[in-house]
Amino acid sequence: MEQIEEIESDYGTISIFKNRSTGAVLYELGGCKQSFADSNGTSLASYIHAIFGLLSQAKARNILLIGGAGGTLATMLERARRKATIVDVNPVSFMLAKQYFGLPKTVVCHVADGKAFLRSDTNTYDAIVLDAFHGDRIPSHLQSSACFRLVRDRLTPRGAVFANVHVKHDCDNYADRVAKTMKDA
Repeated sequence: MEQIEEIESDYGTISIFKNRSTGAVLYELGGCKQSFADSNGTSLASYIHAIFGLLSQAKARNILLIGGAGGTLATMLERARRKATIVDVNPVSFMLAKQYFGLPKTVVCHVADGKAFLRSDTNTYDAIVLDAFHGDRIPSHLQSSACFRLVRDRLTPRGAVFANVHVKHDCDNYADRVAKTMKDA
């Protein structure tokens, strides 16, 4: 992969890499992989396909994504005729998602902190996906009981919430701690 772009943002250095032979693009922030897609903007990350499948099973039509990076999940949802709204604190993410990852213009994009957006937004969603990271962890305020109560309040009666949680090894109980906080809310 060849680096084709490097941008300093308020949230760290974003690097875009491209495989010249396949057209695949990679978005890294501070050395952590955030998005990986083929030349058409379809994610090459298995966890994105897993979340997409879960959203389909939940029959979610109107989905809020907290954390955007390259916007590959939103792109896939829009192509499946779902309404995707992305909230990301970094405005540079939206520019790069459109320029390199084919983020459709129909995806509604909000530059905001996820918790602050949930507090001010009055819309409800069939599903909310938490996929926001600082390094390899979800920012602490986005995994708090208060935040998960806001998530609950923004869901339709049969709404679902999904969180991308990185664990370091099989004995890492981080996902269990996030799930317990979510359950308590």
